[in-house]
Formats: sequence, C-alpha cells, structure tokens
Amino acid sequence: MSKLFSSLKIRGTEFKNRIAVSPMCQYSSLDGMPTDWHLIHLGSRAVGGAALVIQEATAVSPEGRISPEDAGIWSDEHTEAYKKITSFIKSQKSISGIQLAHAGRKASTYAPWRGNGEVKIEDGGWQTYAPSSIRFSDSYPLPKEMSKEDIEKVIDDFRNAATRSIEAGFGVIELHFAHGYLVHQFYSPLSNKREDEYGGSLENRCRLAIEIAEAVRSVIPDGIPLFARISSTDWVEGGWDIEQSVKLVRLLKNAGVDLVDCSSGGNVLRAKIPVGPGYQIPFSARIKKDVNILTGGVGLITKPLQAEEIISSGEADMVLLAREMLRDPYWALNAAKELNVDIEYPEQYLRAK
Repeated sequence: MSKLFSSLKIRGTEFKNRIAVSPMCQYSSLDGMPTDWHLIHLGSRAVGGAALVIQEATAVSPEGRISPEDAGIWSDEHTEAYKKITSFIKSQKSISGIQLAHAGRKASTYAPWRGNGEVKIEDGGWQTYAPSSIRFSDSYPLPKEMSKEDIEKVIDDFRNAATRSIEAGFGVIELHFAHGYLVHQFYSPLSNKREDEYGGSLENRCRLAIEIAEAVRSVIPDGIPLFARISSTDWVEGGWDIEQSVKLVRLLKNAGVDLVDCSSGGNVLRAKIPVGPGYQIPFSARIKKDVNILTGGVGLITKPLQAEEIISSGEADMVLLAREMLRDPYWALNAAKELNVDIEYPEQYLRAK
C-alpha cells in the first residue's frame, strides 16, 4: 500500500492523498484580482490529481503585496472573484487552499520578469512596514517601523481575509509566516530590534504570529484546517534556527494551527543554503517528532519514490511540490502510475489511464 496515496483527515476535511500544490506567486493579478490565468493554473493541478491546491501568497491588504501584480483578498469583490476557481477545484474532488500573506519590508518590489528591487511610489509602489526600520537589502524599500495601531490593523486584516476566504469557498487556510515576509521579520532576531512587547525575547518576537493564528482560528469553522508555513532557520549564525522553530510551533499548535509547512530562509540576502533534494525534510521530521503536530515537507521534492519515502518514513504527513508542479501539472497522476497505485482519473481522461 502506498502511504503517499493514503487519505489524511484533518479536522472535518479529508484529503484523498498526501500531495499538495505549494503556493507559487504568479504575478498576474490586477488590483489583487484573480484572472483566467489563475483558474487554468490552479484548476489544471486539481485535474492532475493533487489532493490540495494552495493558491499563491495572497495579500491581506494592498500594502501587503510583494509586487503590484500580486493576488489579494482585501475586499468583497475579491471574495466573489475567487468563487469560480474554488468551485472548479472542488468539482475535481480536490481541496482548495489559500495562503494569506503580508510581505512587510519585502513589499513594493518588482515581479521577477519586470525588474529588480523597489517599485518607487511614483512608479506605483507604496510605503512598506516592518517590525524595525531596516531594509532587506540596499535595493529594497526602507520600511516604516510599525506602531501598535499598525500591528492591530495587520491582525484585523488577516482575520477579515480569513472570513472572506471561507466565503469564497476555500477549504484550507494557510498563514504565510516564512521567507522573510512580515511575520518572519518579527520572529527573527535579525530583523526585529523592537524594545516593546513585540521584540526582544523569543515569546515577544513570536507574539504577532500567535495573535494572527488565534484571530484567524476564531473566525473560521471548526472543520476547516489551519496551516502555517514557517522558515525553520535563517541559515546564518545568530539568526532564527530550528530550536526556536520548535518553540514557535508549540505556541502555534496551542493557537489552533493543525499542520506546519516547514520551509526555510528568505530573511537574509546572502545566506548559504545547502540546497539539494529534500534538504528541508529534516525540519519537518524534527518538528513533527518534538511537537507532535502534523507537518508538511517541502523543497526540491521531485520524484514519486522520494515523496513516498518521506511519507512512509513519517518525516512528514504531506508533501508540497512547487517547481515540479509547474513542469508537470499531472504529477500526481503520473506518480500513481509509477508507484503502481490505482487511483480515480477525471472521466474525461480515462482513455489515457
């Protein structure tokens, strides 16, 4: 029996297998609105057999976008626009997820193929915010240090975005607490130099993450799983590390998070990251063991046998594929064939089974 293709129940939601499409920015929105590109991009991966299809980092406010072309869900108009996408994904017996995000000091930057670094205000950019007024790099905007009112607004924005996401039909909410974006900027000592209750000690630096998780959990139905993506390490001496991650995840579990998606890096420009197949899996294994929480493994997972081993060995409960899903939207169908697992195909594709 394949563990990769076994079902997984989290709260009131059952996933038909352990394969998820990781959130990947498409930089193809106008004022945060999804387009036909998003329908085809996300829908084709649901057709391709993944149990969970998570939409890209979706900004909870206009100033939370990474780029002007980022997706968002800060208005009722956004809610309506996503319903066609979530409805189609559901029709393919897949679960639609949304990753709620705020880019913090890494906001107001160009989409990768449009340029590099800061989009200035006169060119359509905006004032950025962070725990401390420290640039990510010389080419990035100088952020404004957030006031208590700014922090309260961010928590409200996440809460309201979660409510809209449920109304839009999403079946999983993931909180983007990784990759050097706002919440990661708060919990990493490299970017948080505050001296109030949101800075200094580990508990203080983690406070924003916990308050957002609690706020979101309070407004979504009990049967809806809540995920969080964290960066398990900054990959530099004196920065965030796996020991601190274990402590953060214990707090997130108490706040109602059901699964932690274990990534790394993104908060330091030139960190030396030992990239290789499955290089982040030790983080998901460690957190799963120490905290007794479901974890997601991510990072250069490309081969079916590799994914099978990660799940069957208990190093993670779900694998999240990114670039490989861009190369092959039907990765899950092809993985089932390679692993000799008989799975249900879309009726329209049965002749190819």
